[in-house]
Amino acid sequence: MQGYQIVFFTQQERTHGALSIAEWLLATARELGIKGATVSAAQGGYGRDGAYRAAHFFETGEQPVEVAVAVSPEHCRLLFERIRAEKLQIFYVKIPAEFGLTGAEDEAKDDRRNG
Repeated sequence: MQGYQIVFFTQQERTHGALSIAEWLLATARELGIKGATVSAAQGGYGRDGAYRAAHFFETGEQPVEVAVAVSPEHCRLLFERIRAEKLQIFYVKIPAEFGLTGAEDEAKDDRRNG
């Protein structure tokens, strides 16, 4: 399938309503029918303001977090519409991608067609 890989970058402490931004993105993706998402916590990093943020032994509030999804063009449109409607500002990277499931019947058909 052709679509996009989108990675959102945020911090553990950032919230929208009662949820962290990462949790909100996961819940919204699921609600929109996006089949999967991955949350990854980073050791540290810096953002637009240049300030270094990292997880500390007892405090993880400033810990950088990534949320990655692989989506169809339609799901991409719906996700960004929802983010705009909620007036959220989240840094992201969006890359055109081909994705699928190894061993799937469609993959076998593609292999037969391509040689």
